[in-house]
Amino acid sequence: MKQEYIKDSSLSSSGDMLTASGVEKYLKTPGIRVQYFREISSTNTVLKTMAAEGAAEGVVLIAEKQSSGKGRMGRSFYSPPGSGLYMSILLRPGTEAAQATGITACAAVAAALAIEELSGRRADIKWVNDIYMENRKVCGILTEASVDAESGCISYAVVGIGINTQVPQGDFPQELKKIAGSAFSSEPAVPDLRCRLAAAVIDRLMVYYRDPEAGNCFKEYRKRSFLLGKPISIIRAGQEPIPATAVGLDRDYALIVRLKDGSMQKINSGEVSVRATEL
Repeated sequence: MKQEYIKDSSLSSSGDMLTASGVEKYLKTPGIRVQYFREISSTNTVLKTMAAEGAAEGVVLIAEKQSSGKGRMGRSFYSPPGSGLYMSILLRPGTEAAQATGITACAAVAAALAIEELSGRRADIKWVNDIYMENRKVCGILTEASVDAESGCISYAVVGIGINTQVPQGDFPQELKKIAGSAFSSEPAVPDLRCRLAAAVIDRLMVYYRDPEAGNCFKEYRKRSFLLGKPISIIRAGQEPIPATAVGLDRDYALIVRLKDGSMQKINSGEVSVRATEL
C-alpha cells in the first residue's frame, strides 16, 4: 500500500511551531482529539478513510504539508510547509444531506472570525466556502460527506480547512499570484500563531455546528458575504458561464441570484461554482 502520510510530533517554521499538544492547549471544546502529521497526502482523504472505519466525531487531522491537497470541483489546494494551516475535522451530524451547505457556511464563519481575531484585519466570505482579505483568497474550505442510502442522512462529514498564514518561501506559484494572499505578515506577532488559529477555528465551528443560532452564524455569514449586489458568473460543468447578479441568501445558505431575464433562482453549492466578475 502506498504510504499516505508521515506522522510526527512537531515541526518548527519561522518560530511558529505546530503540534497536536500545542493546539489542544488552546482548545475550549471538550472531546476534540488532534493528530499532527509532518506530511500527508490530504487531511480530508485520510480522515474520510478513518471515518469510514468508524472514527468518532471530533477527530482532527492537522498537517504541516499536503502532497495532494484537495479543493472544490476536483481542483488541487497548494499546501507547502511552513506557511499554512491545513486541517480536517470529522463530524457526524445525522442530518439530511442538504444540510452539508450549512456545515460549510459555519466553517467559513468560524475561520473568518478566528482570522480576524488574531490578525486584526477584516475577513470576507466569497460564497460559499472561500475567505478573502483585501481581494486575495487566504482560505479555502471543502466539506465532503457520506450519505446513508436508506435514510438520506449524513453519516459523516469531513470539513477541510486550508489557511495561508504567510506567503510561502519563494512566493506563490505563478498561476496563484493574482488571487492568493496570506492572512498574516511574514513575521507573526502572535506566539503559537497556527496552534492558536487552529483552536480558534475548531472552537467556533463546533459552537455553530451544535447550535447554528448560537453566535448568530447566519448574520455573521451574511455580513461578510461580499458577492451580494455584485455581478457574478454561474459556472456549471460542461456549460457556458451564466451571467447573473447575487441578490441575497436564504436561511439554508443558498445564493439567490437574478438572471439577465429578470427571473430569480436559488443556487446551491453542489450545483455550481460562482466567481465574482469584479473582485
